[in-house]
Amino acid sequence: MKRWTLKARLTLFYTTFLLLLTCTTLGILFSMSGRKVLASVKNQLENSVQKSVEEIEIEDGRLEVDNDFYSVEKGIYLSLYDESGYFLYGKVPYGIENAYGLEDGTMREIKENKQKWYLYDVLYRLENGQNVYVRGMASINDAEESFQITMRFAVILLPLFTLAAAFLGYQFTKRALLPVKKMTDTVRQIQSDADLSKRVGLTEEQKESKDEIYHLAQTFDGMLEQLEMVFQREKRFTSDVSHELRTPVSVMLAQCDACLSEETLTDRQREQIELIAKKAREMAGLISSLLLLSRADEGRQKLNKERVNLSELTQIIAEEQQMIAEEKEITVRTDITPDIYAQVDESFYIRMVVNLVSNAVFYGREGGIVKISLQVKEENVVGIVEDNGIGISVHDMEHIWERFYRADTSRTDGSHSGLGLSMVKWIAEAHGGRVSVESREGEGSRFTFYIPF
Repeated sequence: MKRWTLKARLTLFYTTFLLLLTCTTLGILFSMSGRKVLASVKNQLENSVQKSVEEIEIEDGRLEVDNDFYSVEKGIYLSLYDESGYFLYGKVPYGIENAYGLEDGTMREIKENKQKWYLYDVLYRLENGQNVYVRGMASINDAEESFQITMRFAVILLPLFTLAAAFLGYQFTKRALLPVKKMTDTVRQIQSDADLSKRVGLTEEQKESKDEIYHLAQTFDGMLEQLEMVFQREKRFTSDVSHELRTPVSVMLAQCDACLSEETLTDRQREQIELIAKKAREMAGLISSLLLLSRADEGRQKLNKERVNLSELTQIIAEEQQMIAEEKEITVRTDITPDIYAQVDESFYIRMVVNLVSNAVFYGREGGIVKISLQVKEENVVGIVEDNGIGISVHDMEHIWERFYRADTSRTDGSHSGLGLSMVKWIAEAHGGRVSVESREGEGSRFTFYIPF
């Protein structure tokens, strides 16, 4: 099951907690309110009956009652009975018979025709000494129905409240986690552009905030700044060292050439000087590669593009590499579509293809085959260099584009410094293309580069 995002989980937690709290609160309130409503009906009934008693008078020997006995206020029915239970005045709910005995000051609950009622009687002595009963009746069903309407209304509003809480919770969480999103976007930009100058970019108000996440983002920006300074120092160091080494290496090569021109050298001496010259040339090549990559890192390495026949140029490279491959009895085969033209930097293109082919020869098996193909697919020139050598392990596949990384560390003859594939990757991307690799350990590798027209 796919894990939810942090925003979704926090929103779900917040909404669930708020929903449980609301339901618990409503449950308690409804439970208390239900009893409160019935108690309120009883109080209103008692007050109405007590108040109506005060309105009964004897005038000219006749019994006079208030109009409240003939109207129904607040759902309360009032009626007047003599001491024997005979109905005198008032109003009785439809369907209710006068079969219930009179009981002074007693609150009773009766059920008639599926309706429940509160019944309350009060004995009152008139001025002439006559006793009468005042009876009040209030519907329990009406009170409960009114309460149930309130409950239904709350149940209808509860989903809307839940949606509103979820929306507000999501917006609040989104706003709270905004610095985290900015940090994620910044890291992705750094990964895609290889540019450590990117920052989260907090405002001055956000920097002064006491929010811990904003403090985290500010710390992240500080870490990026320190990393950028470290990498800039490393780039300057590489560039400076490469520049400083060019002169002594050039002097070494010049002195080796001068020594080799002497006819008085013994075979042993000549062999030793040639070895020194070979290592000096390898060092000069390494320094040249470091300078190129250093200038590329700083954005100072420019391409001099021109219209080039890549088919002829690739064929020439293949023929030159065939002479080197013969030392290991490796055959270089080509499958090149004629007359493929593109705008490229010729020197860099040569270096890219040479690096790929020499790499295939270096890691190929003796008596093996290296295949070079060049074709046009859609809007790209597609070149493939394939060998049936030792291949690349899954672990090494993740690191082969890194500088100075060599998959087969047992081969340390110095002819491969571990910068070749880094240069290939930069050259392809500098032309607006890309390079990829497919390999199986023990079966060989296939490098494919794409260069747009």
